[in-house]
Parts: sequence; C-alpha cells; structure tokens
Amino acid sequence: MAKGSVQIVVERCKACGFCVEFCPTKALALSSAFNAKGYHPPYLIQPEKCSGCDLCGMYCPDFAIFGYKQQAAKQATTEAKPAAPAPATGEEATDAR
Repeated sequence: MAKGSVQIVVERCKACGFCVEFCPTKALALSSAFNAKGYHPPYLIQPEKCSGCDLCGMYCPDFAIFGYKQQAAKQATTEAKPAAPAPATGEEATDAR
C-alpha cells in the first residue's frame, strides 16, 4: 500500500521535469497527454512507491504538484470526527427530580 500520494494541478504545469528528476522513489513520469498550454504534465506511474515526501512539490517552480502522506490524511479525518454520545440506558434516561 502507498504511504503517500501527489496532487497535480495539470494546468499550472510547464513540464520542466524537476518533479520527475528529484523523486527519490522514481514514482513519477511525464505524461504523453497535453495540458491546455501544450505541456506534458507528470503522473504517478507507480503510486505504490510514493512516500509522500513532497520533494516534487518543493522543487516545482509553478506549485503544480503537492506530495502528502496518506496516514496523516487518515488521522486528520479521524480527529475531526466528534465522538458519538454513549447510548442512554434506562437509569440515565429517567429524570431524577
């Protein structure tokens, strides 16, 4: 299972290739498809290898790619959910006035 993933803003990309070159796990490659500007944006060729280190995002001069850790996203979702109240039992449901 992948430890991380990337978010790519295809229309910002100018296909400089820095993200592909500096990816330590070699999970990225330039696509054969074009964006609206006529450039080849990157894509994950091996998503299972992505560590979410965000080196691709740090080197991108156009802020077109962002790496993130999968586990951190799951923890944030878990922390954001409030705990469900405990179900009321017969004693707790009665009014003690």
